[in-house]
Amino acid sequence: MTIAQRVLEFLSTSGRGWDDDELARQLDVSPRQSINQACRKLASEGLLHRYQGPDGKIVNAIGGTQPTESSMPPGASTEQQQAERIILDEAGALLGTRLDPRKILTPTGVRVEVDGADQDLTVLVEAWAHQGVVKSAQRHKVLSDALKLVWISSTLYPRPRMVLCLSDQEAARPFLGERSWAAAALRD
Repeated sequence: MTIAQRVLEFLSTSGRGWDDDELARQLDVSPRQSINQACRKLASEGLLHRYQGPDGKIVNAIGGTQPTESSMPPGASTEQQQAERIILDEAGALLGTRLDPRKILTPTGVRVEVDGADQDLTVLVEAWAHQGVVKSAQRHKVLSDALKLVWISSTLYPRPRMVLCLSDQEAARPFLGERSWAAAALRD
């Protein structure tokens, strides 16, 4: 399969756009310039769309238009994506590694996307950019992210470090209490 074919297959199953650096890492292609050349050719043929992402990098996506706020799934926004990138960068600096969004294929063939992981999958991160008081459904989102980390890490050897990053003290409050079962479960 050519690099261009691999890029198209990956983008069609990923459900989101990826920049050249991310694609090179995900597809294990070196040098990265090979991805850039393949994506530019695919764009010229109308098979993918390239646009400037929130961090200034060129993003490659299937389809003809850049995603807009109204076409994004509920809970997703450009601001949220930018905030999550900042959270990943800060967490990576504290952990001494680069963290990037990552799709992981389990031994049973299930694909799982985590907000961040290092190159060798020794660290898995879910980031939550919510600010302020948390509603019940939002608590469930955090617990769902934690469950995803526990499950996917159980399929990897050696088992990676799991990190749940919350960006606001008020938003983190329900998960820090001494008597909350959710806080106890997260600590354990």
